[in-house]
Amino acid sequence: MQLILLSGGAAEGLVAEFRHEFQIATGCVIAGTFGAVGAMREKLLAGAPADLVLLTSPLIAELTGSAHVRPGTAVDIGLVHTGVAVRAGDPIPPIGDAQALRSALLAADAIHFPDPKLATAGIHFAKVLDGLALTDELGPRLRRAPNGTAAMRALAAASQPRPIGCTQETEILNTNGVTFAGPLPMPFELVSRYTAAVCTRSRLPSEAARLAALLGSDAARPKREQAGFRGLA
Repeated sequence: MQLILLSGGAAEGLVAEFRHEFQIATGCVIAGTFGAVGAMREKLLAGAPADLVLLTSPLIAELTGSAHVRPGTAVDIGLVHTGVAVRAGDPIPPIGDAQALRSALLAADAIHFPDPKLATAGIHFAKVLDGLALTDELGPRLRRAPNGTAAMRALAAASQPRPIGCTQETEILNTNGVTFAGPLPMPFELVSRYTAAVCTRSRLPSEAARLAALLGSDAARPKREQAGFRGLA
């Protein structure tokens, strides 16, 4: 059996940690599609089959209201910071305040980030650039990707001397060749709550609920923290 999961890219590394355990316990293989949360939402609304969705909490609330996920099945997974990444081995620039972040971005010759219309981190980073009055100045250096994982892979492979990137901490930690430099500073901090919920048209609702419970369980806390999920506020 295949349990179909539509998930934000933030959870890809975490889900990978439980694939084998879940298959042994249930006989189900997790068939996961990971990407920008907005793109996953669009897939579900367009009729794509899915047993479980793992997206930001506001999107889960919206999908519950539109009857695309089952009420009462939501399980909070954790909080994820949006942060800055550099290529592995490159110096980590100071980013502790708005001016330091502005200087780090100005010093970069390529800036990698996810879709500014569909990805949580990409939407936010576009606002950060506007807030720092850098959108026009950095325009030729901006490198957009479909999702955070793709952005980080592009950063890892960048040939420029001083590339930098921005996406969610979990996606940075789950990508070889990049290093987490730190979260975005105030007033640009972004912390997103991720939640799993069983889809209304799920063919395997019991197994989907079991996976959600496993990912959100107390026993899974060490793996969540290792993957970059913080405790729930």
